[in-house]
Amino acid sequence: MWSQFIATLIGIWLMAAPAVLEYAGAAADNSHITGPLVATLAAVALWECTRGVRFANVPLGLWLVIAPMVLEHETPAAVNSVACGLALASLAFVRGRVKRSFGGGWAALLRHQAGKTA
Repeated sequence: MWSQFIATLIGIWLMAAPAVLEYAGAAADNSHITGPLVATLAAVALWECTRGVRFANVPLGLWLVIAPMVLEHETPAAVNSVACGLALASLAFVRGRVKRSFGGGWAALLRHQAGKTA
């Protein structure tokens, strides 16, 4: 849970970073678009039953790592983007403590239905 809280803070930081670090253009647009997505996904992944959503931040983190090369960020924006991207991708793999089991997804539903017909 703590890892997703930190990921949420990273998303909020990405939204504020262009103003704080004073960069604009494509780098600022990238931060303004990626930040809310990161924060939302990490906040949803805070709860145990939706923990798997944390893996959606892996592609966003990888995008933040390669974005400075694709969008030609200035140095402060590039360093911020790569650092946030590496942190996000790493935090997505922190499992956390499991207290309960929630269903089993569609496979559990299909197993249950197959048992009734047999």
